[in-house]
Amino acid sequence: MSAQSRQWQNMAIFLGPAILLLALFFLLPVMVDVFVAFTDMGRSLKISEMTTANFERMLTGDRRILPTLALTAVYVFLTLAIFNVTFGLILALATTAVPDRIGGFFRSVWLLPRMSPSVVYALLWIWVASPTERGLINQVLHGFLGFGTIDLRTDYPVMLIVIANGFIGASMGMIIFTSAIRSIPEHLFHAARADGAGPLAITWHITLPAIRWPLSFITVYQTLSLLVSFEYIWLITNGGPFYDTTVYALYVYKRAFENGQYAYGAALALLLVVIGIGASLAMWRFFDMKRLLQHPRIEVH
Repeated sequence: MSAQSRQWQNMAIFLGPAILLLALFFLLPVMVDVFVAFTDMGRSLKISEMTTANFERMLTGDRRILPTLALTAVYVFLTLAIFNVTFGLILALATTAVPDRIGGFFRSVWLLPRMSPSVVYALLWIWVASPTERGLINQVLHGFLGFGTIDLRTDYPVMLIVIANGFIGASMGMIIFTSAIRSIPEHLFHAARADGAGPLAITWHITLPAIRWPLSFITVYQTLSLLVSFEYIWLITNGGPFYDTTVYALYVYKRAFENGQYAYGAALALLLVVIGIGASLAMWRFFDMKRLLQHPRIEVH
């Protein structure tokens, strides 16, 4: 067997299973979605004709699409900017600045919500935001501070879903950033301290430039994750009150599976695919990911 044949054989052995799984669970569903989007499939799952009516309705007749897309943009930006990137980075910086045992314990505790079922985490936030005096927030406001009770799910629903998703989303950034910070050579920090640099200067001039790749990765990954995920919103507010917390992915789900409009839901899902691809390409270009991928991100001694 020639060297080229062995190379192709090794590629087939190591990449074949991954390619098969990608085709089965990613490419095939997209192809099915495209087909269903051009049909009139409803709750009965029967198809009587091929049509473009779903796209015409989506582009001209559905007045909820633009408000839902606007809400999604606000939700993704706030959750990403405040929690998934910024707060995750703060947690990583804080837990790497203390002794390893303390930092490791804190990170383990912070990961507990991510390791728990989504329903348990959602029920916890429903209790925290309960409008009655039994809710945790209202116990503090009413019982200790003497204020009246508030209903976060009715009065501040967007803030509630941003905080609920942000606290659990920050854990991933915390772990990735912690690993990246620990890969920075220690002699850089020692030299900076010897020159009189303080913690802020070290963070700004050494730490942040050294972890540019993880920052870019978390931003891209979490943006796409927030665009397509809705389980916590569905469990905590069910998209309400009215459509106040119905992000686009949840709107697609409701149209398809709660209203039985499978063909229209498939057309809406295709728009989400286009938005995701566009966002990926834009961020790839903005962060210059191609150049980052050309250089090793961990220095080897």
